[in-house]
Amino acid sequence: MANPKSRYRPEKAYENEDFLKSRDARALRIQSEYMEPESRFEHFGVKDTIVFFGSARIQSRRSAQSALKAARQAGRGIKKAEKDLLMSRYYEASRSLANRLTNWSKDLNGGDTRRFVVCTGGGPGIMEAANRGASEAKGLNIGLNISLPHEQHENPYITHHLGFEFHYFFMRKFWFVYMAKAIIVFPGGFGTLDELFEVLNLDQTGKLSKPIKIVLYGSDYWRDVINFDALVDYGTVSAEDLDLMKMTDTVDEAYDYITDYLLEQAIDEPGGIL
Repeated sequence: MANPKSRYRPEKAYENEDFLKSRDARALRIQSEYMEPESRFEHFGVKDTIVFFGSARIQSRRSAQSALKAARQAGRGIKKAEKDLLMSRYYEASRSLANRLTNWSKDLNGGDTRRFVVCTGGGPGIMEAANRGASEAKGLNIGLNISLPHEQHENPYITHHLGFEFHYFFMRKFWFVYMAKAIIVFPGGFGTLDELFEVLNLDQTGKLSKPIKIVLYGSDYWRDVINFDALVDYGTVSAEDLDLMKMTDTVDEAYDYITDYLLEQAIDEPGGIL
């Protein structure tokens, strides 16, 4: 006779890690990267966001200055360190702009609703700078991190419980765009370009359910890296398509442009901005 105490007990499906990590459960994993963030955003009252894109490799001014000093002492790597120090101005601009936008948005919040919360990819560089600026303004901020083999690690300035770790790029991109009312794109590489052109394409083709204002920060960089006018000259985009973006070089101009636009949009919403 079998010993009832040694009887096999089946495992509950939602506790079966081998199954949950299997190919058969991919749809569940994808769905969880939609439902779990949605639940947290609802809990914290986050209604919409201002997204910051940009390079993970851009350093703070202080770090870049230290690196340049070390390079000069070692007698090598000086040219790169000088370039890194020059690029560090974008870190400081991202930090300052996020700080100002967070202080501005805090005055709009009413009850349990948080408006225009700073959101980044959660990593170092420009992302860290924006999360840092928002944190220094004592405001909520979001980090949508992604598991990658290098460069991407969660920065320490993201609001506790609003840091996310995604496996699927497309689910992370969904959350970038779905809640965004404005997107500020600082100098960056392949990842930043991918994010910029995907949003431009969605906007150009009318696939966005709401308008998203796109700001390119650093006109020298963007005009050097991408010849937007050539796209018009060759007839591959229309001249009016360039109106989907605005270039700027100062925190003041970016701040005024974004806040004026968001206030105009918010006033037209049912119930106003509060």
